[in-house]
Amino acid sequence: MKKTDLLVIGGSAGGILSATTARKAYGDIDITLIRDTEKVMVPCGIPYIYGTLHDTNKNVIPDAGLIEANVNVIIDRVVKIDKDAKVVTTESNETIEYKKLIVATGSLPIIPTFIPGHDLDNVFSVLKRQEYLNHVLEKVQAAENVTVIGGGFIGVEFAEQIRLLGKNVTLVELADACLWQAFDKAFTDEIENLLKDSGIRVLTKTKVKKIIGEKTVEAIELDSGEIVPADLVILGLGVKPNAALAAEAGLNVTDRGAVVVDQYTRTSDPNIFAVGDCAEKKCFFTHKDVPVLLASTAAMEAKIAGCNAFHLRLVRANKGTISAFSTKIAGCTFAAAGITEARALQEGFSIMTGEFTTMDRHPGSLPGAQKTNIKLMFSKCSGIILGAQISGGDTVAEMINILSLAIQKGITATELNTFQVATHPLISASPIAYPINAAAMNAIASTCRYLNEGLEI
Repeated sequence: MKKTDLLVIGGSAGGILSATTARKAYGDIDITLIRDTEKVMVPCGIPYIYGTLHDTNKNVIPDAGLIEANVNVIIDRVVKIDKDAKVVTTESNETIEYKKLIVATGSLPIIPTFIPGHDLDNVFSVLKRQEYLNHVLEKVQAAENVTVIGGGFIGVEFAEQIRLLGKNVTLVELADACLWQAFDKAFTDEIENLLKDSGIRVLTKTKVKKIIGEKTVEAIELDSGEIVPADLVILGLGVKPNAALAAEAGLNVTDRGAVVVDQYTRTSDPNIFAVGDCAEKKCFFTHKDVPVLLASTAAMEAKIAGCNAFHLRLVRANKGTISAFSTKIAGCTFAAAGITEARALQEGFSIMTGEFTTMDRHPGSLPGAQKTNIKLMFSKCSGIILGAQISGGDTVAEMINILSLAIQKGITATELNTFQVATHPLISASPIAYPINAAAMNAIASTCRYLNEGLEI
């Protein structure tokens, strides 16, 4: 039997950062990471294998960080956790005894078993295994008519990338808009128009009734009765927690099947932690259970687990997921953090909003300048920021990180209006029209106009 001080199950973002953070926090302890794949894919990079990289080997997370941290890596699959004996058993019948355990088993794609034909050949979910993705790559390259079911981030990015190959692409989304959970209508309209302009057929408010074919997919039937030719289908309906191993070990799980954890990522067993997609997620604002599974959230949780595995050294409350997103569609970057205006109103928040449009260079006539659109949502009473949405050039992706921190720290519209920024003509908007400052000012101004009504000045 092998023995280790800290055992980490899972080799993606949550597992890697748990192990390397524990090394920094606890020094010379024995740390072992076990994963069931020789190579680990960059999860968010998977769509870009198909239209940009054309090679799964270009989408691999290197092991350099684990090697540098002197983490023992075992390629095997854990099939059982005995939490009372503090031992795990692997598929190859190895046993490993641990003092502390971090479960980072990630997520699995949602398979729409309710759609007839979901199991036909050339109907693919998005698994993170290299050999599987290589098979999908071969099939995508040979296909002519591709249907993507699901208009979330996975579906939109797959559709955009496969269209780059010149394929006929149809994107089908059941809801009123693509990416509706992250963006309000003005932004989803912009996203859908870019997809359509690139030649993708976008069908929202549309249900797939059936996937048609004898052995291999030939078409899809929509609820309208329309038959859409398809020799390949991508299932982009999102993911669910991969927590069966933890549940079978007797750890508490939620109704959604995620491992229940506290603010320090501890499970119902004090010697076992859970991070990443397999662990429950709570909304930062409402503390409700939310199905938002992100690598950035996994990274945050992994740092907490790695620091606190043996002692509560990182005394910090995990207040929940900020739900920070970014993507790039047809050369335009879209990013969001916090809750949308629609969701804020649904939850009963009294809000004020501020919007602003400017160029991301100054002057805007500089080469490469792009228009930036920003929308900020604040609590009307306290002025605390609740959410942000931005579209524009590449700088948008880092601006949303500023706003994610602002949400986490409860920063107000006044503070965002007056925070000091570094600007330069070639790389940012003008200091007199910096998007975050200006949108915050417009939110304040809208409330001031309301308060000024009837006042004599």
